[in-house]
Amino acid sequence: MLCILFQKMKKTKRLIEKIAEPDNLRLAFWKAQKGKSYKSSVVQYRENLNHNLLELREQILAGQVKTGEYHYFKIYDPKEREICASAFDERVLHHALMNICHEYFDKFQIYDSYASRPGKGVHVGLKRAKKYTEKYQWFLKLDVRKYFASIEHQILQRQLEKRFSDRKLLYIFEQIISSYYSMPGKGLPIGNLASQYFANHYLGELDHFIKESLRCKAYVRYMDDMVIWHDDKSQLKELRDIVNEYVSSRLNCTLKPALLNKTTRGLSFCGYILHPNHIRLTQRSKKRYLRKMNDVQEQYNTGNWTEEKCQRHALPLIAFTRHADALGLRQAVLKELELKSGSDKL
Repeated sequence: MLCILFQKMKKTKRLIEKIAEPDNLRLAFWKAQKGKSYKSSVVQYRENLNHNLLELREQILAGQVKTGEYHYFKIYDPKEREICASAFDERVLHHALMNICHEYFDKFQIYDSYASRPGKGVHVGLKRAKKYTEKYQWFLKLDVRKYFASIEHQILQRQLEKRFSDRKLLYIFEQIISSYYSMPGKGLPIGNLASQYFANHYLGELDHFIKESLRCKAYVRYMDDMVIWHDDKSQLKELRDIVNEYVSSRLNCTLKPALLNKTTRGLSFCGYILHPNHIRLTQRSKKRYLRKMNDVQEQYNTGNWTEEKCQRHALPLIAFTRHADALGLRQAVLKELELKSGSDKL
């Protein structure tokens, strides 16, 4: 037991020095400014880059960092959400932390956790979910009500203390976590890198409970969207009650009403509907695809975007539909856009 504890302490100690290394801070700046290099906040930071990175290094080594400078705005795609964007210097801090801490978060994740992990993502998770949908007769879909807003700070901090032993690092995590709340002691902001890692980690213990204690062979999670497959409906009913109790008592969160259904009826997962023999887009995904493709065409017709910029926006949209049986949709949308483009020239 003491040997295991020593190994845990050894593998996570002195991370703060690695995080504060100049090369890591420069890498963090490069990642944080990617795609935003012409924003005024980025330009100002870059003009005094050496000074700003030195200041950040001193803050990290002291364990006292600037947090809480958030910019709030709403998005409506795929649903209405309030985004809480960190100030640019905080974005650099988050990247510096996760450049080094990523492997320790990632090692704790089970294989079938697919959010916020390089080499995983929506489409890898979709492929895995499709495999289970083909194999089993029933599925149980679970997700947490207002997930980011319901994450409890004290529980998250205790979880982090199990993974990391560097006290300064844990205190920096605590400063980031406590800089935002949806209600006292609860909530993570949607829109920053650290929140993605913390939120994904929060359900990690549940993943291990489902896989190792409940021995569920077919299980996939993408952030707070969870699916369990089985051939026995009654088994899934029992699992539903057990998982609900775990989430309520251990994580102080509430699950939405569970969906228990036959796989032949279709499983809605990450914007797709999975059937044993095919994959369709959800109605919301179809409407989003049509709306965004129309937006791209309008930007091109008005001359606001170059052809190259239009391609950069259109290709990911088309790629999303290619993971479903949606050839007819793509052809119909393309035909509609061609007709609109022709009428605009008349």
